[in-house]
This record gives sequence, C-alpha cells and structure tokens, in this order.
Amino acid sequence: MSMRIIGTGSALPEKYVTNNDLAELVDTSDEWIRERTGIGGRHVSTGETVAELAALACGRALADAGRRADQVELLIVATCSPETGIPSVACQVQSSLGAVNAVAFDLNAACAGFLFALHTAWAYVQSGICRNALIVGAEVLSKLVDWTDRGTCILFGDGAGAVFAEQCDRGGILSFVQHSDGRKGEVLRCDSRALTNPYVRGVMQSPWVKMDGREVFSFAVRQVPTGITEALKQAHLKAEEVELFVLHQANFRIIEGIARRLGLDADRFPMNLDRVGNMSSASIPVLLDELNRAGRLKEGMKLVLSGFGAGLTWGACVLNWQREC
Repeated sequence: MSMRIIGTGSALPEKYVTNNDLAELVDTSDEWIRERTGIGGRHVSTGETVAELAALACGRALADAGRRADQVELLIVATCSPETGIPSVACQVQSSLGAVNAVAFDLNAACAGFLFALHTAWAYVQSGICRNALIVGAEVLSKLVDWTDRGTCILFGDGAGAVFAEQCDRGGILSFVQHSDGRKGEVLRCDSRALTNPYVRGVMQSPWVKMDGREVFSFAVRQVPTGITEALKQAHLKAEEVELFVLHQANFRIIEGIARRLGLDADRFPMNLDRVGNMSSASIPVLLDELNRAGRLKEGMKLVLSGFGAGLTWGACVLNWQREC
C-alpha cells in the first residue's frame, strides 16, 4: 500500500512587492538581493490570512483531483505562522471547505513542514487509518519579519500550496526520510509570547525572525544532499534516474550547491523563488502546482521533493508521479 498525489493547488496574495519596492524601505537594491539570493519579488498579504490562503489552495487541489471536500478523510496544515493558536488552521480550513468528514490538525516543522505533513499523511494511509488526505503548506511570514532588517525582509513571501493524495496499490510515493537537529535550533528562530501571569513577569521577546544565514547555508548544502541520497537508496534509484528535484525555495545558491554535491545539472532543479521568494512550508507545494499546471509533470516521472529549515529539520521524498492507479 502506498499513496499517490492526484491533485495540486496554490494561492498567493494579490499584493506583489519587488526588490525595488523594498529598496524604498531599507538600504538594499535589486542587484544586491538577486546576487545573494536569486529573489526578484514576493507576494505579501494585505489582509489574506493563513487559513484563507490554505482554503483556496485546498479547493484548487480538490478541483484538480476531481474530488469533493466531503470525501476528504485527513486534512493536515503545515504552518509556522498561524493567526491563532486555537482553533488550528486545519479546523478553519475544514469549516471553510465543508470537509465535514476529515480529521484536521496543524503541524509545524518550519520550511520542512510540507514534507513532514506529507510523510504523516503517508503513514496514516499506509496503516489503513484513512484512504486519502489533503495536505497544505500555508504561510503569512510577512507578519513575522522585521521590515527594517534587510537581512531577513528581502527573503520571505506569503502563500499556500496543497496536494490531494490517495491510497494506491503500487508506485506513488516510493520512500521518505526525515531528520531533526534541535542542537542547532538557535540559528533560525522566531519567539512566541513571553510567559506572563500573576506569578511571573514576562521577559520581553522579539517577535521577528532572526537568522544566522551562513549557518543555515552550511547546514542546507551539507545535509540536504545526504538526505536525498538516503531516500534514493531506499527507493533503489540513482540520482541520474530522477527527472526533477523539487526543493524548498530558500536561496538559489543553496539549490545550486545541492545540485553540485549530487553531481547533477542545475536545470533539473526547477526554481520559482525569483518570483515568490522563500514561502517556508508553502514553497514546495506551490512549485509542484506550477509544474503540474505547466504540463511538466508526466505520468511515471520520478521526482524528489526535499524541504529543510528551522528546527533544524530536513527531509526528502522520492515519488513516481502517477495520477492513474
């Protein structure tokens, strides 16, 4: 028993912010940002919530799969930027879609969140707990960014991407690996509320994302190829047999470094970060949806999905793209 993806969808806020727009806010330029990150612009929420973007992406994934919301049995939202701690984003999406038969919950593994959520859904399906799942990565990171810090505000964008997956007897997802290293967690951090109650005075905390870019770069270029190689070994495949590597869109230099470590041409690593920036858990499913709708995903094609980010967390998935069982 395995699981195959049969539908994709995505949603981006209407507001688009270019590098030149950011140059009016902080000491930066289009050339400076592109040279260091490959990013040219990003979508930024002016009111769209994580739940609203997630629901739109999920609705489009269901339409692409030819399935109804009331057929969904499991709904997982990967996010690190919800508007509410409770209720979960997943329960809000369930209500919005009318997915009345779905078990719904959120999962936070930052930029690796979509991969971790997909793996969780795969485990549910493999064990026979459910037959299908709607998995979405959704973020409004613009509310976590210090817009006076040119080191972070240039990187992130808002959006949501979703897939609908269901059980299949063969093919589909071929292997999964997941890893975490909490010892390095401080290199990419965003604090939540301070502890404040009648018995303790809360300590002021920064609500903004803080990142040691060099450490994150070193971690990604070192660990992601290792994780991909591990997943390929489990699937009994070589890197040369994979047509496309759909990676978290953090930085073009990271992706090119991963390609070099694997001994592969960068053209097998599609990118959209020049248009949407780093959308954390949303980046992989949004890119997957773009590839699907552009007709670049062919039946039987071998794909690798890989996410990496805060935690530190990273994971990889090898799959056979097959919408027909």
